Amino acid sequence: MEAITQWELEILHRIQESATDLGAAFWSFITYFGESGIFWIAIALFLLCFKKTRLWGMTMSIALVIGLVLGNGVMKNLFARPRPYTLDPDLHLRLLWGEMTKDFSFPSGHTLASFEAAVSLFLYHKKWGIAALCLATLIAFSRIFLLVHYPTDVIVGAALGALFAVLASHLARKFYNALQKRYPNI
Repeated sequence: MEAITQWELEILHRIQESATDLGAAFWSFITYFGESGIFWIAIALFLLCFKKTRLWGMTMSIALVIGLVLGNGVMKNLFARPRPYTLDPDLHLRLLWGEMTKDFSFPSGHTLASFEAAVSLFLYHKKWGIAALCLATLIAFSRIFLLVHYPTDVIVGAALGALFAVLASHLARKFYNALQKRYPNI
């Protein structure tokens, strides 16, 4: 594991060496689309408002809750991986707005929530899903560029997000079908 961390720190140092203030401003803006999952929660709530997209919103909501509990609640504390800038003081945080976070690094919560939401949307509407996946990928990369996550934090966050979205899709379909039997107009 230490060899992987060293390799990842080398990548982060290369990013730091080539980073510009304009790049930092752009990636700081992008990263805030994943902040606390608020953007994705808002989309899920919006989708829940319409009968045609209610199942999509349920899937996204369930996926986000699974990620919050398992990713941010269990895994971050279980693995307790320090942030790159706490492990290597030569890395200077590129985040222009906000403060350094105090929680652990693995997996990336921004990436996890973004891929949960994007894959949830992709399962029901390919065109919107592709757009959401593009944004999720940008958010994931922003976490590396801003030096707040290691590449593996982001890779695992994306993989778990996709997995949780598929799981949520199965759960949402069962729940939605049961609701429709009881309340046909839902």
